[in-house]
Amino acid sequence: MGIELLAPAGNPEKLAMALHYGADAVYLAGKELGLRAYAGNFTTEEMAQAVALAHGQGKKVYVTVNIFAHNRDFAALPAYLTELRDLGADAILVSDPGVFAVARRTVPDLPLHISTQANVTNAEAARFWAEQGAKRIVLARELSLSEIKEIRQAVDIELEVFVHGAMCMSYSGRCMISDYLTGRGANRGECAQACRWKYALVEETRPGLYLPVEEDERGSYVFNARDLCLLPDIPALLDAGVNSLKIEGRMKSVHYVATVTEIYRRAVDSALAARSAGRPPRTEGSWWEELAKISHRPYTRGFLHGPPGQEPDLSYRRDYDFVGVVQAYDPQKREAEIEVRNRIRLGDLLELAGPGRTPFLAIVNELRDDEGNAIDQAPRPHQRIRIGVPRPVAPLDLVRRPKDGGEESFLKVRIDPSHIFYLDIILEGFGHFGVPTTVDKEAGLVLIRTTPDTREEVIRVLDSLPWPVAWEGGESKPPQTAGDLSDEKLPSPAN
Repeated sequence: MGIELLAPAGNPEKLAMALHYGADAVYLAGKELGLRAYAGNFTTEEMAQAVALAHGQGKKVYVTVNIFAHNRDFAALPAYLTELRDLGADAILVSDPGVFAVARRTVPDLPLHISTQANVTNAEAARFWAEQGAKRIVLARELSLSEIKEIRQAVDIELEVFVHGAMCMSYSGRCMISDYLTGRGANRGECAQACRWKYALVEETRPGLYLPVEEDERGSYVFNARDLCLLPDIPALLDAGVNSLKIEGRMKSVHYVATVTEIYRRAVDSALAARSAGRPPRTEGSWWEELAKISHRPYTRGFLHGPPGQEPDLSYRRDYDFVGVVQAYDPQKREAEIEVRNRIRLGDLLELAGPGRTPFLAIVNELRDDEGNAIDQAPRPHQRIRIGVPRPVAPLDLVRRPKDGGEESFLKVRIDPSHIFYLDIILEGFGHFGVPTTVDKEAGLVLIRTTPDTREEVIRVLDSLPWPVAWEGGESKPPQTAGDLSDEKLPSPAN
């Protein structure tokens, strides 16, 4: 087989996003017997629709049946496996030898993938599963690149490796914290993610005195690992003979699934193109910028280059809020219909992004509901709204907003449209410490991205320009302005 990019599908919407943003295959679960019982998952009817959608695009669907089964789980197992085969699943993932044995007897024609929960960390274990009839092994996340190469050389079986997502604190996901604290078994698909809760210390001679484990205002995560990110290692993994690159995250948002899938799609395609052309592969800076826009802990390369060191900074990071999904675009009105996921207000600075296109910025200058009425905000999830956008968009494009002061990194200005070109040249001449982005060329609206270190200097440069600049947004007006120009002083937009 070729190189496969495998993405998570926690529910039907995430499945559609994963396929739209470049996945070759998805993995999902039914309502039972999978290790993410709270991911939403799929009914039988939804699974049939998912298989039809994926196969219609020439892509595959794998179903997880990877719980650590108890005796009571086996009564319904044969019928469930038969149902998965009849639905057209391309393979099932299993970790328990008993489940594997029943699957081999019940659905011998259905390919079996060995889950990472089976802890395959060596060539002998890989050889064992190959001899039992498994088609693929999802290798344990605790392997180095050299160990992966050794396993590849030892066995003729498909190998799958996790390349991105949360890493469980316990070895290959074998964790009892959730079961102990809540009665919800992590290895039966009911993990409460107790490793991410807030904790405090108690000293034995001071009962009742709780000492917080300080981290930041969002709490502490004393058990949890960083998030895996092997983006720069994609070429090495391909050279090592890995067949499938897997993204973790069936319980993550559609924003996460879409963004991560697209970036790894670009990385895989770029690595293959570089190999074909005989040139060194490269990791683009724009890929890192996109991965910074999703919720994540600081990234780590895990065990790929040896045991990870001490990495104490474990707080979540999110530079952008995911606020909507594009449903339609009217090219005559240059207007996007958006399904809201988080509050959108007049004056918001939004970024729109879709597969294969460079993200662009837009200011919400006009906001209307689905009946065409003007509104000043859209607070309800799944509410349909319409906004003007400066460039074409497409259904399933993402809409996001800079988070927690992100807008303060932008200066919103209005200038004569004929001067926009010169503004870029001037800022570049000053070391390009401010990067302008044209939002509305006809109206002369421009956003200038700055940093805390360069903001004051950019304002000084704008204040010294030979033509007038007006600042957009009352309360966000910067501390120094170009003569505090009012709208009356603005030049008329060019015709």
